[in-house]
Amino acid sequence: MRVGIATDHGGFKLKEELLARLRAAGHEVIDFGAHSLIQGDDYPDFVIPLARAVAARQVERGIAVCGSGVGAEVCANKVPGVRAGLIGDHFSAHQGVEDDHMNILCMGGRTVGPEVAWELVETYLASAFSQAERHLRRLGKVAALEEVTK
Repeated sequence: MRVGIATDHGGFKLKEELLARLRAAGHEVIDFGAHSLIQGDDYPDFVIPLARAVAARQVERGIAVCGSGVGAEVCANKVPGVRAGLIGDHFSAHQGVEDDHMNILCMGGRTVGPEVAWELVETYLASAFSQAERHLRRLGKVAALEEVTK
């Protein structure tokens, strides 16, 4: 799968670990940065390019990491076509894709350890949108909101 990944200083170490594991698992990974640990960098500088790539379908899925994951989630969801979720448990990692067509998984580099993070990423990437009518209907309502706010 073609996966994009982005972080700021708060998630840099976790991103580097996930990047290596994703590549070892055979995924094509586009690294949107940060490419070095710089205290005080800003997550929007890395998350917005990732989110735009996901929305444009240049990557199939995205992973965004910041200190808590909250800033990355808020930021990513400002891009039309993005459905980012802050994930810290296995159920949400698959349910977010199956029911809500989540296309960016957000995590906190300071809140999730590397082994749990990897399990969440594996679950997320292995999941598929259900295409159930009720979920399509709900996503249509969400997409309509994006049109209203343009």
